[in-house]
Amino acid sequence: MPLNVQTFDELIAGCTRSAVHLEMRDSYAVDYEEGPFAEWKNGFRHDPADRASWWRPWLDLIQETVERGVIVRRARLVSEPVSEYTRFLYDGTFTNVAAGEQVRWLPRRRASDIALPGNDFWLFDERWIHWNHFAGDGSWTGEEISEDLATAKLCAEAFEAVWARAIPHDEYEIH
Repeated sequence: MPLNVQTFDELIAGCTRSAVHLEMRDSYAVDYEEGPFAEWKNGFRHDPADRASWWRPWLDLIQETVERGVIVRRARLVSEPVSEYTRFLYDGTFTNVAAGEQVRWLPRRRASDIALPGNDFWLFDERWIHWNHFAGDGSWTGEEISEDLATAKLCAEAFEAVWARAIPHDEYEIH
């Protein structure tokens, strides 16, 4: 069923209660030659005192969303030992947390008995699903938006099961 709201930005701007994100890949669109991951590999680390240099405009959007009263949570399923890309994500996650996002990590071995959707997703107000599709190399191949209630229920249940087992960012130690 087509939605009147067509973009991710409109979905997050329109949500009123919750925005949850489940990430299940060990790498995303890795550019080994340039970009944030390459900079990190070359020793760059975000300065906690220099908020203006962090990932904008994404963190502004999250902060504005949280200030509206929306609970924003992200859960990451990770293989252990973690990939180099996961280490990169971990090192920068303090910026997400500072913007108001709650982040947890779940080692993949602890998720074996959880029924999970086949793709990463955002779920807004337990109703609208924003699917992200990736190729085998982690490159983004597109998105899909759905408001199928049965699928939204699956996503909500999967996310909550992961969230219940996952380790808060400030307690998770990468292996």
